[in-house]
Amino acid sequence: MRAFGFGFAAVLLGVQLERRGLSPPQIGLTLAVSLAAASVYGLVFAVASNRLGRRRTLALTGLLMAAGGLDLAFAVPAWLLVASGMTGMLGSAGADYGPFSAVEQAVLAESVSARARNRAFGRYALGGGLAGAAGGAVAGLGGSLAAGRYLFVLFAAIGLVTAVLAMTLSAKSESPEPGPALPRLRPLAGLTALFTVDAIGGGFVTQAVIAYWLHARFGAAISVLGPTFAAISLLQAASYELAGRLADRIGLVRTMVFTHLPSNVLLILVAFAPTLPIAIGLLLARFAISQMDVPARQAYIVSIVPPAERAGAVAVTGAVRGIGQAAGPALSGLAIEAAAFGLPFFAAGGLKIAYDLILYSRYRDRSPHN
Repeated sequence: MRAFGFGFAAVLLGVQLERRGLSPPQIGLTLAVSLAAASVYGLVFAVASNRLGRRRTLALTGLLMAAGGLDLAFAVPAWLLVASGMTGMLGSAGADYGPFSAVEQAVLAESVSARARNRAFGRYALGGGLAGAAGGAVAGLGGSLAAGRYLFVLFAAIGLVTAVLAMTLSAKSESPEPGPALPRLRPLAGLTALFTVDAIGGGFVTQAVIAYWLHARFGAAISVLGPTFAAISLLQAASYELAGRLADRIGLVRTMVFTHLPSNVLLILVAFAPTLPIAIGLLLARFAISQMDVPARQAYIVSIVPPAERAGAVAVTGAVRGIGQAAGPALSGLAIEAAAFGLPFFAAGGLKIAYDLILYSRYRDRSPHN
């Protein structure tokens, strides 16, 4: 349900804020605030889950989602619309990123055996991808300011429902053993630094930024953006299932690099697209493989730390990624306003290619633990 809401919010957010009178830099700032807040809350909620419990913590993320939806539906002043990003639950970076991810991924890792973990993370991402595709299709209904407001009211309602659903989870979802709220940093230091590079690149081309870029560059309407991002989400969903199987065969790090590197070459080519159909075609090709690293990365992180530290490990790496991503939308908003349309794609592709090469050279022979 949350991924469904994120699916239409990512498409609508930039256009809806523009309809409300915000400039491209203000829109970029809203997205940046959202990414930064999501990363900070990820750390806070990882600590909170040890004290409040995982179910209550996940319920709090649902309440934040509801608050963000109501803000976007009814707020009038520009500063209050920008403040909607402070909830960290606008879905601007996709269905798998937010304050909930650290807790959910820790629960998921404990729900299956080590042997089944790669495919479990692939199917977790698959569920979110399919729901996100449905949300992207629904975004096409938000073709006017009023219709967009109704969809953000729906977004708020979804947040409330997910808060209730979190409280119905089994008691087995709680942490099986006491442990530190945050993990030892030494095993994660090198990876975290690399993930920061990837995240900075990713911040330039979050789905919300790409949707707004297509609108600003080619005049793409919501009726085009909705189906486009629905198709992107379907391709991502299919790739998630393949990622788990591929990781079982060639390993997690190789899965991350061998799928991510060619996708970043395609990302740079998007900047040269002369027409909207060509740009969309390149994006579809890119997203068909670009997210296969997501479940592999998630499975790798929880595999290199003890069970009691898993939520904290996901939170720390997620926080660093979020802080790195936060600069991207703000700079992209400035670039779009200045008609420097290719800058977000050049910056993202270049940084991500560097990340892929370093990751492979340093970690290809390091196996995760059970």
